[in-house]
Amino acid sequence: MEQHRRGRNIKMLWALIVLGITYNGILHYQRTLTGMDEVDGIIGVLLGLYVCSHPAANVVDMLFFRQGARHPFSSRRSAVLWLALNILVLLIGWIVIFIGTTRFFSKVY
Repeated sequence: MEQHRRGRNIKMLWALIVLGITYNGILHYQRTLTGMDEVDGIIGVLLGLYVCSHPAANVVDMLFFRQGARHPFSSRRSAVLWLALNILVLLIGWIVIFIGTTRFFSKVY
């Protein structure tokens, strides 16, 4: 049985970076996305989980499914840059989750 292998999709990772930064920017400058903190928090947590899922899947793929490949990267530098980009996207996803969770549990009086 042939397994589906995902390639390195740099455009998707950059799109996730832009999406996470856009969400954080909207909440920073406009203070609300929908007008309700609970809904903004739910959107943030779900968006953050989605953003984090792609680099996590890439790392799992790199660690477990490409062990038998002789040359998965053209150079050591490209492997390091690929890993750094995944870590950056993961960090942005964590920030989105944190802001969403904070927004969900915040009480405005």
